[in-house]
Amino acid sequence: MRSKALGGALAGLAAMALTLGLTALGSAQDGGGSGEAEIERYRKMIDDPMANPGYLNVDRGEALWAEARGEKKVSLETCDLGEGPGALEGAYAKLPRYFQDADQVMDLEQRLLWCMEKVQAFDTKAIKAKPFSGPGRGSDMEDLVAFIANKSNDMKIEAPLSHPKEQEAYKLGEALFFRRSAVMDFSCATCHGEAGKRIRLQGLPQLDRPGPTAQATMATWPTYRVSQSATRTMQHRLWDCYRQMRMPAPDYASEAITAVTLYLNKNAEGGELKVPSIKR
Repeated sequence: MRSKALGGALAGLAAMALTLGLTALGSAQDGGGSGEAEIERYRKMIDDPMANPGYLNVDRGEALWAEARGEKKVSLETCDLGEGPGALEGAYAKLPRYFQDADQVMDLEQRLLWCMEKVQAFDTKAIKAKPFSGPGRGSDMEDLVAFIANKSNDMKIEAPLSHPKEQEAYKLGEALFFRRSAVMDFSCATCHGEAGKRIRLQGLPQLDRPGPTAQATMATWPTYRVSQSATRTMQHRLWDCYRQMRMPAPDYASEAITAVTLYLNKNAEGGELKVPSIKR
């Protein structure tokens, strides 16, 4: 599977570059059509699992899940992600959620760090210091998230709010979504609190309202970003949003990011997961 995925990815990316070049040339010659329509054509062109390098992360994550690591020399296969020890199917679709053993609302990356430390006695300092992949550097978290999220493919997002701490986290996430600050006086809602907004040719989804737009957005993370040549998780997406708003970078796996994710997932409830997806 790995070699097929890699070969398909390379072929797909090559075809993408050629097609985009021809599209740009055609638009220049005949006046072009809707920019949004062209972007949608681009999305459909790369929406092929066999041309999606994110599935290489799925393969690596599967191996990491079963690898004995840490001082205890055990795997993560007894980690409880909410559906019982080792149960993966449907777990991602119901995160973030409250975990009684940690007495905390956690998203997947927070929970994985907790399991690494508690189940494996694994030193997570290096992961927390550089959680995202970069040039010449992979990411265990991106691999694990891609593998686990993929086990919820075709399932619908559920955002549990039955526990008081889940309700508290939701309210915090909502407040953070609308909170303006930093030198640009931006909030998440500045870009995602109104329909029809865009940056250059890129349409911006409205995420403060339940419905299809929020569903389509949240149901496609984690995703392989062609522009970054990397699979990115929701933790990275929100970290990058805060960076672009010129706000202080949030701590990795912080309660604040989990709260925003819970708020967004509640608005996206019912969305059918298709992950890892592939985006520009």
